[in-house]
Amino acid sequence: MDKLRIAVQKSGRLHEDSLKLLKDAGVQVDNGRQQLKAASKNFPLEVFYLRNSDIPQYLLDGVVDIAIIGENELIEKGGDIRVEEKLGFSRCRLSLAVPRGATYNGVETLNNKKIATSFPNTVRRYFKEKGYSAEIHVINGSVEIAPNIGLADGIADLVSSGSTLFQNNLKEVEVILESQAVLAVSPHISEKRAEVLNKLRFRIQAVLRARSYKYILMNIPNEKLESIIELLPGMKSPTVLPLAIEGWSSIHTVIQEEQFWRVIDELKERGAEGILVSPIEKMIL
Repeated sequence: MDKLRIAVQKSGRLHEDSLKLLKDAGVQVDNGRQQLKAASKNFPLEVFYLRNSDIPQYLLDGVVDIAIIGENELIEKGGDIRVEEKLGFSRCRLSLAVPRGATYNGVETLNNKKIATSFPNTVRRYFKEKGYSAEIHVINGSVEIAPNIGLADGIADLVSSGSTLFQNNLKEVEVILESQAVLAVSPHISEKRAEVLNKLRFRIQAVLRARSYKYILMNIPNEKLESIIELLPGMKSPTVLPLAIEGWSSIHTVIQEEQFWRVIDELKERGAEGILVSPIEKMIL
């Protein structure tokens, strides 16, 4: 079977989260000697460790078949690269920021002003869509310092918590785009390698689905069963098992993470007791 070639960031948070996803999907990769390429021991996969900004070109050239990459990099450089799966980690946003003391009255404030960024194509498109333009200064590195040294009137950079902007006396004023890690596919992937990708994607989906749910068990007095069951948003219907104590049952189900605390509070109000909550390792539908 042809080996699927995947690119991941060679260092940083995205690197760690990418390898964890592969590990959770049952793919073992040994890179103990910090090689730039490593093969999986138990899955037809080769991992290429590359700079995040270089990965789109490797996909476009067909050097790698797939990649785990920040969505912002694809928007900046990706051309016709297809996003196969949004992965839900390494979330951030590309934002405009200006000095904290500057007056800001909307994007028009920065019309024809100097903007420092590592994402010139995305920023130009944004200003054009808004009906304005900007003088772009491309900086690869510490973009935040540009306004402080008189190089730019504002910046466009990736933001997570906003602490770096605060430390550099900047304020976030516009969000250009939201980004997260994605599984991207080369337009040149072969049919045989696409078959391997389908197997890998099946595993990744099972892992991602499990991360979005909690498995819960609870004890319910039988007279409250109907009220409790109508509240539960399980996959199909909850499992109900009789307890050794007469008049009581145990309910097993899954709940989406985003609904978890609201549902738990309502379950308690309706008589649920002994509620146990467990993470789910894999979920296959």
